[in-house]
Amino acid sequence: MSTKIYLASRSLRRRALLDQVGLGHEVIEIDVDESAHGELAPPARAEQLAVDKAQAGWRAAARTRELPVLAADTLIEFEDEVFGKPRDREAALEMLARLAGHSHWVHTGVAVCAGRRCESTVNRTRVTMRSSSAAERLAYWNTGEPRGKAGGYAVQGLGAVFVETIHGSYSGVVGLPLCDAVQLLGRFGIELLHE
Repeated sequence: MSTKIYLASRSLRRRALLDQVGLGHEVIEIDVDESAHGELAPPARAEQLAVDKAQAGWRAAARTRELPVLAADTLIEFEDEVFGKPRDREAALEMLARLAGHSHWVHTGVAVCAGRRCESTVNRTRVTMRSSSAAERLAYWNTGEPRGKAGGYAVQGLGAVFVETIHGSYSGVVGLPLCDAVQLLGRFGIELLHE
């Protein structure tokens, strides 16, 4: 699988999703302040953070080869509050307790940049979690999986046992809505399905 794009993300989940659809990529390490744009509504914030990451990736990658840079950012919104990555055990357990038995929104911004051109979109998916006990949530924390995950859970892992329904993009909840990403990449001449 030859490299067709750069991915401005350290996320193993995003890499796995690109592998799933056979999109050759190379990771570009970037450093972007994920707490920026707090004044924006969550969907706009996720999209702007994805743009920031793609632009940072382009600046880092342009020194080597000129390939489009793909980036994404995922935020959880519940009761008008943004849930990012939990800073510690207490924060993760609080997030999981608040989400239990309720629905929340997963906003994943996606951006592709090449040169001065940058295009982006945001995917919104509604996720409903089942009720759970404090013991279950603590046991889940102890697996190590919630660390570094927006909202404190990973739908593609053991966290799936808490998810009742998903209305929208499963891959968007994982961290990269593939349908949206592939459509954006197509505008930059990166086609996955062609004769």
